[in-house]
Amino acid sequence: MTAFTTLISAGELAARIDDVMLFDCSFDLGDTEAGRACFVEGHIPGAVYLHVDEDLSARPDGHNGRHPLPDRAAFAARLAEAGLRQGQQVVAYDASGGPYAARLWWMLNWLGHEAVAVLDGGIQAWTDAGLPLEQGAAKARPRGDFVSSATPGALTVSADDIMASLGDRSLLVIDARSAERFAGAPSPLDPVSGHIPGARNLCYRDNLTPEGLFRPAVELAADYDAVMGDVPLDRVVLQCGSGITAAHDLLAMAVAGRKGARLYPGSWSEWISDPARPVERDEGKPA
Repeated sequence: MTAFTTLISAGELAARIDDVMLFDCSFDLGDTEAGRACFVEGHIPGAVYLHVDEDLSARPDGHNGRHPLPDRAAFAARLAEAGLRQGQQVVAYDASGGPYAARLWWMLNWLGHEAVAVLDGGIQAWTDAGLPLEQGAAKARPRGDFVSSATPGALTVSADDIMASLGDRSLLVIDARSAERFAGAPSPLDPVSGHIPGARNLCYRDNLTPEGLFRPAVELAADYDAVMGDVPLDRVVLQCGSGITAAHDLLAMAVAGRKGARLYPGSWSEWISDPARPVERDEGKPA
């Protein structure tokens, strides 16, 4: 069967739900147990819950951002434990427009697994289509045989890479945070406000329609082309607050046929952990 590699609709998922590995990635930065509680109250049948802090991130140490990437082999083992088989179609969803599901989408590509898609519209699209939910804990599955590829299938850059590029602008950073946080408005999430010098802004929420679906590919392509200009995709870096919503922008770019940009996993929360790294605010002057 044809693999879904970016988005899947509720109807498409319903038609093949018995063949896919479903992961519920619902999460709330302000209440980190809310997603797990909502999963128990009702989730798409057959889904397994993955917690952003516990499963999709390693432990932060104060210098690597709020949601550092876990070890590739360890994360692959976690997915196999959940029941994922090699080559199996994965569908990820959440209840927030897709940023947490997109984190898993990107991470599976990072592990070399391309058959992964995000449910367009999330769990709301599923229930709006009149499709059922189930309650309680996830049903036990036999351990799968999933393993990661030898080399990453999706690429990253480090803070040092970006620092080295500031002089010659060899990398273009696109920041997926809100325009307000990018400009320098205070945020309870960050002790320092502003953005990486030279970065451009395209908030992940702008990838969606008012109904919470991804906008048409042609519209997304126009938005990202306008931000990137003539910069080649392999010189484009996506970042956000902690490497979560940047994956939403990378997914939107893939929907638009603009694949090849890289992720700065540590993002703003790592960048500001070192006071030697420069910061700009909306007037373009160092903060």
